[in-house]
Amino acid sequence: MSLLRQSARPALRSIRQNKPTARFSSSSFGSNPQVEAAQKKAQEALASAQQTAGKVLQSAKKFAGPVGQRAGSLLGSYRQPVVYNLSVFREICKQIYRAEGLAPPSVATVRSAYETMWSRASSREFWQGAVRTGEIARIGVYAVEAYGIFKIGEMIGRRSLVGYNIN
Repeated sequence: MSLLRQSARPALRSIRQNKPTARFSSSSFGSNPQVEAAQKKAQEALASAQQTAGKVLQSAKKFAGPVGQRAGSLLGSYRQPVVYNLSVFREICKQIYRAEGLAPPSVATVRSAYETMWSRASSREFWQGAVRTGEIARIGVYAVEAYGIFKIGEMIGRRSLVGYNIN
């Protein structure tokens, strides 16, 4: 092993000496148009993120009222980094969405899923088999979860636990 290292060292040294080094600092051998373009694009993205964050903050203030102002003041000087990081996270999510080819399901997929559910729900044999195997308990738990999620959505929609606020 040491013989291999000794014979490889001069070859590696010659490669290192002949290989030009790329420097990305602004004090390097003049200006690099690719680096400048990337810096400009990053600055534009930052400006866009700050602009969007400002708009979101204004709409959140209108929506939340005095509670939102207190929450914004609690962040203090951390508000700008938090807003920036959330904007970066949003952009990363967009890139992942595009790169992975994510998309809502097709109409055919949704239709086949609902046809399967309907055929099972209307089939007497399915319900008898569910009772026989004990799967009816799991179906009941799923039904309670779905009902709970529906009720939470109703409460959020009317912004009240009981009834509607009529003013």
